[in-house]
Amino acid sequence: MTVDTTAEATAHPADHSGGPCRTLSDSVALVTGATGGLGRAIADKLVAAGCEVLLNYAHDSRAALDVERRLVKAGGTVRLVRADIGTPAGVVRLLDDIRRTHGRLDVLVHSAASFHPAPTAAPHVGRSLRDGAVALGPLLYGASRLGELMTPGKGRIVAVSSTGAHRVVPGYAGAGMAKAALETLVRYLAVELAERGVAVNAVAADKLADPGADALPADVRERLERRTATGRLASPDEVADVVALLCRPEAGGLHGQVLTVDGGAALR
Repeated sequence: MTVDTTAEATAHPADHSGGPCRTLSDSVALVTGATGGLGRAIADKLVAAGCEVLLNYAHDSRAALDVERRLVKAGGTVRLVRADIGTPAGVVRLLDDIRRTHGRLDVLVHSAASFHPAPTAAPHVGRSLRDGAVALGPLLYGASRLGELMTPGKGRIVAVSSTGAHRVVPGYAGAGMAKAALETLVRYLAVELAERGVAVNAVAADKLADPGADALPADVRERLERRTATGRLASPDEVADVVALLCRPEAGGLHGQVLTVDGGAALR
């Protein structure tokens, strides 16, 4: 694992919302998959709430540096941590590094994901297993370390899931199975870590309106928007807001829950 500290900031992070809402001041947060559209949005919210944010990425150093520079420019305290969280060794090295450098972890948001589209009746087994390894990585391979590393009484673990864990999406079987397993793991960990004062929950997102992602064909987007109650796709920022909500002290009574952000699509 390579730890990047060349551009670490020491300034206090700004409140991006325009008001004094630093509810997580002095907290240490780890965001996996921090270079993706949703991971970036989550990092933004946690920086605004006062966290020092450790930005995990696996391969794309250029994207990671771009995210780091943007958050530093906004006054955030951030650090890049490179690790493949789809492997046991990558997770162990990542968490051990955090123990050495910070001694604790207050917030873990597992946003990293792997998706290899394939027909369910003709799956690529190796790629489906990779989807599962990335989905479960930190919470499975790092479970014993997280129990010791998370701050007792205020620790928060939030896993990003998908509505594809509960309904059939063409070509999504590998990732859907992985997310379903992730939600099951969230429930089991929630029970075992609750006695330490660590809350474990998940946020399930539907297809997002992400300008940085591959553009949907107009007819597909229109069909997806028609089935939502809001008449539009949710944005990465809206999902990130719910993730940040689960990290707040006021959410300490939520354990093992899956909050769905889909614009009301499941209602139809």
